[in-house]
Amino acid sequence: MNSRFLTILSLFLATALLLAAGPARAAYPEKPVTMIIAFTAGGSSDVQARIMEKYWNKYVPQQKWVFVYKPGAGGAIGFGEIAMSKKDGYTIGGINVPHLPIQAATQKAQFTVDSFDYICQVVNDPQCVVVRKDSKIKSAKELFDYAKANPGKLKVGLVGPNSGHHLMYLDIKKKLGFPVTEIFYKGAADQNAALLGGEIDAMLGNLNDVMRSLEEMRVLSIAAEKRNDFLPDVPTLKEQGFNILSDIRRAFVAPKGIPTADLSFLRETFKKICLDPDYLSDMKKAGQPAEYLDGAALYKYMQSLSATIKEAFAKK
Repeated sequence: MNSRFLTILSLFLATALLLAAGPARAAYPEKPVTMIIAFTAGGSSDVQARIMEKYWNKYVPQQKWVFVYKPGAGGAIGFGEIAMSKKDGYTIGGINVPHLPIQAATQKAQFTVDSFDYICQVVNDPQCVVVRKDSKIKSAKELFDYAKANPGKLKVGLVGPNSGHHLMYLDIKKKLGFPVTEIFYKGAADQNAALLGGEIDAMLGNLNDVMRSLEEMRVLSIAAEKRNDFLPDVPTLKEQGFNILSDIRRAFVAPKGIPTADLSFLRETFKKICLDPDYLSDMKKAGQPAEYLDGAALYKYMQSLSATIKEAFAKK
């Protein structure tokens, strides 16, 4: 073969490879990104996502977010919508933990923990033991002691079932014995109203949701490793001798299998946002307990929860 023929053959093969690969993909993102929120507009998840949107616009000004709300079934409808979306990098969404792994483990959900590419965690919202300000109960110990001395008399409100609140309740019941009458509500607003209206005697609720009514509520304890900056005078359950840890985490995901480069872009951008001092200031003003966890660490945490959840709900 002469050199001219080899040159022509090489050009032919290179052209064939380019045609087979298709047109070059434009720089991501080249169009607006859909953000699915699995709860109602105006709720804690939406408020946090709107803060995140503000800083997405700072770092990615060329493309906006388009919000789509898919509430219902404790978030399962929205989570399923994210999981089944086109895997092109242009649909992402917010999730709540442990809601998602609980639903995946206990219901006929359209998703599992492995149905998503994890971008990052943005919030760690510890759960609290709460009564009305005028309650005679002044501590978590008094609450637990009263429940044991009066089986079934104490009415405790939970958001659920199959929620993080429900998981915390089952943990307390398993470790301490907690013979109360549990009453489930559709959301935190209903739960708060029930406590303030005297329909229930106590509740297990998120710090972020509880802080909206602090003038009328008494937070007895927080189910966290350490005291929270929002309520520094409130002791943890562990301080009081109760080995109970529970929180609601908010995070962002994409359907499993989006382009690797797009996932990297999303992870890098969200990390920039989460470390931005102005973002952190806005989160504090909104009562959102910010805590960043990268996508890989979040996925590992999700996997570790699955065994705990299966055990807890199998024995409920």
